[in-house]
Amino acid sequence: MYTIAVVDDDVYIGDMIEEVLRKEGYVVLRAYSGTEALLLLGKEAPDLILLDLMLPGLSGEEVLAAIRARKIPIIVISAKVGVEDKVRVLLDGAADYLTKPFEIKELLARITVQLRQVQEAAWAGVGNAGNAGEDAAVKESGNMIGQSEINDMNEMYRESLNYGNLTLDTASRKVCAGETEVHLTRTEYAILKYLMSNPGQVLTKTQILERISEDTPDCMESSLKVHISNLRKKLQAADGRDYIESVWGIGFKLGE
Repeated sequence: MYTIAVVDDDVYIGDMIEEVLRKEGYVVLRAYSGTEALLLLGKEAPDLILLDLMLPGLSGEEVLAAIRARKIPIIVISAKVGVEDKVRVLLDGAADYLTKPFEIKELLARITVQLRQVQEAAWAGVGNAGNAGEDAAVKESGNMIGQSEINDMNEMYRESLNYGNLTLDTASRKVCAGETEVHLTRTEYAILKYLMSNPGQVLTKTQILERISEDTPDCMESSLKVHISNLRKKLQAADGRDYIESVWGIGFKLGE
């Protein structure tokens, strides 16, 4: 049975990841800051680490620098979407990089790939040593997810985001407010998906623009307010509720 450490200060995302991993048979460790992560890793030896970059205390980059010598595969999960950020952390020792918000089935597949490589390296070492006892131990610990299991999980974890009366299906890109389907533009959909992936959090304009830039590179700061205003009106027209709250001088969040 493999142990995975989840280092993320976003409780909602961390809880979601932990629930999914436990269902798949993994042991899960949690840390909510960079400092707490180093304390945890001073006592525990997980098989893989899921690491956010924007952490209180020590940053994810500082945590990565401190632990990369331990040779534990690290998958960075971050809202930073810039190529420079990805290149830097990969060159600094991260094994993989996944951008928030993400698909659960993709996360599980990436975890499987990294743990498979760990297992193959262990098998290679055992083979070179010719130690049958260690070979049996590696077989016993190899609780790997095969391709057929991944295919099953694609259906099981077809992600649906929910907030109040809102439902967003990331597979079909269908958005509903109560029983009413809401037809959104590509930019409006990307904004809503990011807001629903971070419920209760105030997201700055810069964060929103950086996150949706991959899907909607034409959205600029000057037009962001217009897109959010249109999105707000569509959601309100569907069931009478005002879902998006402006936080003066900072950004936007989903309302209570």
